[in-house]
Amino acid sequence: MSNTEGFRLLHTMIRVRDLEKSLDFYTGKLGMRLLRKKDYPEGKFTLAFVGYGDEADHSVIELTYNWDREEPYELGTGYGHIALGVPDIYGTCEQLAAAGVNITRPPGPMKHGTSVIAFVEDPDGYKIELIQRS
Repeated sequence: MSNTEGFRLLHTMIRVRDLEKSLDFYTGKLGMRLLRKKDYPEGKFTLAFVGYGDEADHSVIELTYNWDREEPYELGTGYGHIALGVPDIYGTCEQLAAAGVNITRPPGPMKHGTSVIAFVEDPDGYKIELIQRS
């Protein structure tokens, strides 16, 4: 497609097993805001949208909670991660670790590059890459 004027990334959807734990992680620990949340009783699911800014001009994350799901989701081998830019990666990781967040890769220079990165996990095991943005 050659003409993509007016296109933009709206959201990334991930399925979560415990919506309250996920909302606490994304809002309470990563500082996003709950932008909207709606139950769909006929379909037995809830959608919650979280992000750092209004959906009109920011990409957000859609958390999909299926009410009858008891077992964890398989993350698969194709999914990678969500990346967040942060102004102080070391301080951010210290705060997240103090809040009980699993830091799977401590902050430091990227292998074969100069970017400073870290990785954390959300309650469902999804990887979140933090990238130092000065």
